[in-house]
Amino acid sequence: MSTKVITGTVRLSYLNVFKPKAISEGQDPKFSVCLLIPKDDKATLKKIRDAIEKEKKAGAAEKWKGKVPANLKTPLRDGDVERADEHPEYAGMYFINANATKKPVLLDEYKEEILDQTELYSGCWGRANVSFYSFDVNGNRGIAVGLNALQKKRDDEPLGGTVTIESAAADFDDEDDDDMLG
Repeated sequence: MSTKVITGTVRLSYLNVFKPKAISEGQDPKFSVCLLIPKDDKATLKKIRDAIEKEKKAGAAEKWKGKVPANLKTPLRDGDVERADEHPEYAGMYFINANATKKPVLLDEYKEEILDQTELYSGCWGRANVSFYSFDVNGNRGIAVGLNALQKKRDDEPLGGTVTIESAAADFDDEDDDDMLG
């Protein structure tokens, strides 16, 4: 069983949706994204919290022997607490990580499939179709998030040091060649 949630507009980070990638050695490759959810998006946060509560009950009934484990891992995390010092884009945000073994559906703002890999990138804004589900694997118990689909809504500054045409052009504005190694 899983609980589907369609988010409001969120910022996409650590976007890996065109080709599966293993997060660490020995893991199966997956498609993944980190969804940065503005703290003032009360509707999306309510849907996520409700989905987590529903999956806690389902997990207790189906996987965790009738009770919610004390050390349960939950997916909704506070960006101000966990990441804002190193990553300013997490300030004022909650975040969840979602992944999938099957390629998610990728749509533009007109609900047309995105084929151009440069169109969807870490830093743009969009909506997500995700599913929350309970798990119990090798003693690890929690609620995870499956990635079903993304819809791009608008552009923004790329995250993660991505080079754009504009930033590359600005880098080459200086015609002083004193920086050349030689």
